[in-house]
Amino acid sequence: MATTLHDSKEVLMTRSRRDMEKMIGDSAWTVKQKVALTCRILFDAGHDSGLAGQITARAEDGTFHTQQLGLGFDEVTEDNLVLVDEDLTVVSGGGMPNPANRFHSWIYRARPDVNCVIHTHPLHVAALSMLEVPLQVSQMDLAPLYDDCAFLKDWPGVPVGNEEGEIISAALGDKRAVLLAHHGQVVAASTVEEACSLAVLIERAARLQLLAMAAGTIQPLPDDLAREAHDWTLTGKRSQANFAYYARKALRHHSDALAQTSPAH
Repeated sequence: MATTLHDSKEVLMTRSRRDMEKMIGDSAWTVKQKVALTCRILFDAGHDSGLAGQITARAEDGTFHTQQLGLGFDEVTEDNLVLVDEDLTVVSGGGMPNPANRFHSWIYRARPDVNCVIHTHPLHVAALSMLEVPLQVSQMDLAPLYDDCAFLKDWPGVPVGNEEGEIISAALGDKRAVLLAHHGQVVAASTVEEACSLAVLIERAARLQLLAMAAGTIQPLPDDLAREAHDWTLTGKRSQANFAYYARKALRHHSDALAQTSPAH
């Protein structure tokens, strides 16, 4: 006999949140493993653009993990990541980081809440960036980005200087993402799982926007419902569940991403 058919939406949402906290466990992957998996996930999701793009994740004492310059996202493993400081000096590992990682240091300094930054040039994000228009979130699946994606209309050029770090971090502000005109996207999130999920989502959002713009005029979502959906879909446990699914898919095709001694998941 059903006992919840007359419960309010608020009661049902609260119960579901509580159940997710109980049932969705924390990942046993290390931060380095999550970074390597994210590179493979994003490669499969169309974020590869030659050697363009970077992912970084905070480590300790002002350092962060990132990939070596010269490796594509499909070649990154937990063993070939490098650890660098805020000056991009390699602390451990071989090779060198992408010089464009410099603006990541500015984001980390401005946002103590951010523990992972992803910058990529996926096809539909790059196409949308050429139009000099902000990202429009007008579909339920995209709710995690609602009022959480800033827009930088003026292209500052190649982001290897401190000036670009100041410009991009200022444009991001307190949002989790920013669309860079004539460039690509940046996601800055509290966890690798959240950053990965949002990076996958922003490319889908750009593709949907281009399709909708070609067909007609995009209609806005009701603000109150969109904010409710944003808060409902953008939680730590949902990001963990999303990431676990993406990682399982990636490992079916990229078993080399993790060291052979890594525990099974």
